[in-house]
Amino acid sequence: MTGSSVFVTTFLAAAVEVIEMVIIVVGVGSVRGWRSTWFGAISSLAVLAVLVLGVGTALTAVPINALRLVVGSLLLVFGLQWLRKGIRRVSANGFRGMGERTAPAEQIPDHGVDWTAFVLSFKGVLLEGLEITFIVVSFGVAAQQLGSAVLGAVLAFVVVASAGMLASRVVQRIPRSALQLLVGTLLSSFGTFWAVEGMGINWPGSDAAILALVAWYALAAVSYVGLLRRAGRKLTTREVVV
Repeated sequence: MTGSSVFVTTFLAAAVEVIEMVIIVVGVGSVRGWRSTWFGAISSLAVLAVLVLGVGTALTAVPINALRLVVGSLLLVFGLQWLRKGIRRVSANGFRGMGERTAPAEQIPDHGVDWTAFVLSFKGVLLEGLEITFIVVSFGVAAQQLGSAVLGAVLAFVVVASAGMLASRVVQRIPRSALQLLVGTLLSSFGTFWAVEGMGINWPGSDAAILALVAWYALAAVSYVGLLRRAGRKLTTREVVV
């Protein structure tokens, strides 16, 4: 493989992983607040830097499937909790409160570290960062073009992360109830995808299966919102009759 082909291949492969990383960081930051989210993301990048400098190509020996299973399971737990809260809020209040971030149901600390935001951001960045590292090392060492592979991954990170940060302003205008529903759907989808991959099961269509999972969780959420709203209307009607 030539330097240019290694660069393009690494850029595209790393871009896919960075997109998933940015989705998690932007989603968590918009719901829980940016201070602890940035703290988790930056801490994770620092850990990755130490691993890359200290271990180098030995990172390919890390059991990535075990890591995917653990991280995916934890993300799935958090995602389902947020999805449940989002369903309850949307069914009760609709999509009111555009841009409002006051009086959230969660106890988000005003001072100190919000460990929920920190852990979610840290895990998402760490896992995706390790996968990018594996991509860079594998392509770079195999083709003896490590410099081109590193350059492709760095450029993918800069381009996608910059676009994600610009999009974060749009995300912050989404109502909290809808945003929690959206982030819960995404975390549940990524968590399911990684946990199943961690068990050694390959998804049909590879990463494209994430889109199918997002559609599945979104459909389930919409269905539950409809059921709860109909149940609420029936209860209100009975109270009026009584």
